[in-house]
Amino acid sequence: MDRAELEKKLIECVAIAYSKDAASLTLDTSFKNDLGGASVQMVGLVSQLENELDVFIQLADAAACETIKDLVDKVEAEL
Repeated sequence: MDRAELEKKLIECVAIAYSKDAASLTLDTSFKNDLGGASVQMVGLVSQLENELDVFIQLADAAACETIKDLVDKVEAEL
């Protein structure tokens, strides 16, 4: 999976976890400021990433990501 595919997949996962339209999300979307950053949604997102991408990201590491781009970088490093 190349970077562009990974970015698209993560935006789709974030959209599902946070009940948002994927078209309204960008790499600069902030979990805290734009999505509300509820921890239960982040737990769901981390679980979804494990299932969809077969990658394990610590919840604390994912929660430390400020933007979707930060999360993409973290996931890419684990693949």
